[in-house]
Amino acid sequence: MATQPDGPVFLASFPSVTTGPLHNAAFLYDNAVAAIALVGCGDDKQARRIGDAMLLALDHDRHWHDGRLRNGYAAGPVTPAPVKLAGWWDDTEQRWLEDRYQAGSDSGNLAWAMLALLTLARHEEDSRYRDGAERIAHWLITQRDTAHGVGGFAGGTFGHEPAPPAVTWKSTEHNTDLAAAFAELAAMSGKADWREQAKAAHQFVSAMWDDACACFATGTGEDGATINRFIALDAQVWPLLALPDLKSRGDAVMASIDAGLAVGDGYAYSEVKSGIWTEGTAQVALLAALRGDETKAAALLKTIARQRAADGSYYASDIAALPTGFMLPTDPRQPRLYFRLPHLGATAWVALAERHFNPFTGTTTLP
Repeated sequence: MATQPDGPVFLASFPSVTTGPLHNAAFLYDNAVAAIALVGCGDDKQARRIGDAMLLALDHDRHWHDGRLRNGYAAGPVTPAPVKLAGWWDDTEQRWLEDRYQAGSDSGNLAWAMLALLTLARHEEDSRYRDGAERIAHWLITQRDTAHGVGGFAGGTFGHEPAPPAVTWKSTEHNTDLAAAFAELAAMSGKADWREQAKAAHQFVSAMWDDACACFATGTGEDGATINRFIALDAQVWPLLALPDLKSRGDAVMASIDAGLAVGDGYAYSEVKSGIWTEGTAQVALLAALRGDETKAAALLKTIARQRAADGSYYASDIAALPTGFMLPTDPRQPRLYFRLPHLGATAWVALAERHFNPFTGTTTLP
């Protein structure tokens, strides 16, 4: 933040990347977690700069004016002109390209933007942040699916305006984010409608619980109904951090991820175990601390410390290319990977773990 000019700003997610789709890309999720982490560290002033950038993006999209944000923007200062998306020059095609995922709107990413704005709203006497979160919420309810499976919310949209295709799968992770964000908005606004939306997302997450593996399924397939029983780490940890009646599953989940997702003295992204995922390991460290297991939390933070870069940021992974078990939405032939690069999201989650600050509640406790 200190390297940026004053005013609203989005931070680069992978600041060391100099070419291609990740260059100068400020992913909405990473910036939302960073804003919450700054609040958790007592730096509300810097957190507001990211929140203000989100509000400008709501008001000054080059096409959308319906409450949605993009998955990614160009890093740097944000002004009241159409907010720029990141992009790159392709020598082969001899034209400027934008990443279709970054141009789209994932439900989970927008829920995190809501959480960031609501965190600011709790700390600031400024109704703009709550109002901004409510504008996002109005778009998110368009993603609710009452026709397939156990309901819940679909994944959002993928691609460029004016008619990006709908993402029809549903994610345990996304619905966890939505349940927390809608519930906080209901509490802050006093509007019962948001409580109903939170209940729908919460019911979906609860339905993903699988007694056989003592774990949460990752969500559904494209039909919105068929359960995808693939196991990802964040889908195990986030429900316990976010949803009050699920924290009772904590012992079972911790035993399950220790048995199935541990790699060395950290954790992998998913059951496709290869290396340590820094961000996810920090999430487990935070959960352990909030559950009172300071010994486990301290051991995991010691593991994470080995991924600290010279500038104080943290590498996304301890290996060159960490598989997630998912494919790239922009090219389904290619695996989605986390690279050993300094990563804003990883750095923010480490700060949250060190401060014992729960991003879903804005407190140092479980819900």
